[in-house]
Amino acid sequence: MADTTIATVGELIAALDQYDPATSVRLATPPDIGASVCDSLEYPLAQVLFAQDDTSQPVVWLCVVDHMGYLPEPVGAALGWS
Repeated sequence: MADTTIATVGELIAALDQYDPATSVRLATPPDIGASVCDSLEYPLAQVLFAQDDTSQPVVWLCVVDHMGYLPEPVGAALGWS
């Protein structure tokens, strides 16, 4: 896994450019400190929202709904969370 921070829409597009557009997309959340990777959750992206943050700066938000389940062990390991 690349150690990268994605801070702009352009960086997100560049990071996704190598993948087939039909590929599923999910959001993975890290486990709480002291928890196992089995406590990590996966979420489907539900919405992309353009809105200002509390500093009045425009931001694109990737929004989620209810979690789908626990993050698969190989994904947590690839992220270095195990």
